[in-house]
Parts: sequence; C-alpha cells; structure tokens
Amino acid sequence: MSLTCVLTGDLVASSRLTGADLANALERIEHAFTTLRPAGAQWLFARNRGDGWQIAMDTPPLQARLALLIRAELRSLGAEYETRIAIAQGRATIPESGDLNSALGPAFTASGQLLDTLEGPRIAHAERGALGAALRLLDHLSEGWTPAQARAMAPMLHPDPPTQTAAARAIGITRQSLAQALGGAAHDAIIEALAMIEAIP
Repeated sequence: MSLTCVLTGDLVASSRLTGADLANALERIEHAFTTLRPAGAQWLFARNRGDGWQIAMDTPPLQARLALLIRAELRSLGAEYETRIAIAQGRATIPESGDLNSALGPAFTASGQLLDTLEGPRIAHAERGALGAALRLLDHLSEGWTPAQARAMAPMLHPDPPTQTAAARAIGITRQSLAQALGGAAHDAIIEALAMIEAIP
C-alpha cells in the first residue's frame, strides 16, 4: 500500500474498565471497521498496547464516517466508553504480512504523533485544511451523543442504512423515539457533511 489513510487510537480511562469491558470495546471498534469496509478494499486492523488500536485503509473518503461509526459503536455501550482517534493520510509502507505494528511512512508517523497530543476523547485530523476543519466540527457534534443517540446513529452511518422503521425495530424502540434521538444527534447535518466529504476526488 503506497497511499493510505491511518486511524490510530486508544481507549480513554481504560484502567476503569474490566478485562471483559475492554475486550468488548475493542470488538466494537473492529465491528465498525468490518461493517464499513468496502468489498475488495484493502483495509487492515490491529490491536496494540493493550488498549490501543490502528486502522489503515486505501479509501480515504470514508475516514470521517469510520471515525464517527467507531464513536457511535463505543458510546452505545455507555458514556464511559471513549476513544481518542488521530487520523492522517499520506504514503505508507506496510509489510506483506499486513502487520500494522511493523508499518512505516509519513501517514503512520503523523497519526501517532497527533494521538500523543490529544487529551480526552477526541477525533482529530493531522491535516489543517478543509478536511481537518470538517473533522473538528463532526467531533464537536458527536462528542455529546448520549448512549441512546449513539445507538440510533450507528445503523444510520452504515454504507447502506436501514429505514428508520427498520432501525427502530432492530434497536427495540419506537420510530418516534428513534427520530427524536437522531434529531438530537444532528443526524441530518452529519450525513450531509459526510456525503460532501466522500464526494471529494
């Protein structure tokens, strides 16, 4: 992989979680990765440093959606489940084995360095242009999601989202409750912003 996007993260206050809770949280992150990965795309996922994780992807337009889906999956478990997410894109060299812990290149360096500067649950981008600004606003909109709002948002962030009726049924709430949760989570603005980001060549 020569040109890629890297998301590096770790769980916030992971020492407060039990071993089972920590495993569950990392499984939710991997579930978001698996759910969003396009067929045939080269996406790699790795866990590291106990509570850390990393993703490399060859479809950068999906980076913002993936970051928000990770936040939604974690927050749906409870308000205490948080992760920092540092995103960078650029050139990278990944071994044929796919081992991200042995990967090199500017994208991995920038993502790791950015993570070291983040305090608390943040989604941030190493790029300081329009994309970085958009990620900052999306982070702000989503950082206040309640667990109920996160559960409502998670399926709607999928590449082929269900109808609100189907989503409400799957979650076990009324369609009215789902619509209320989506409204409070800024669903319409977020989905529109993601569509604009993903349309950038």
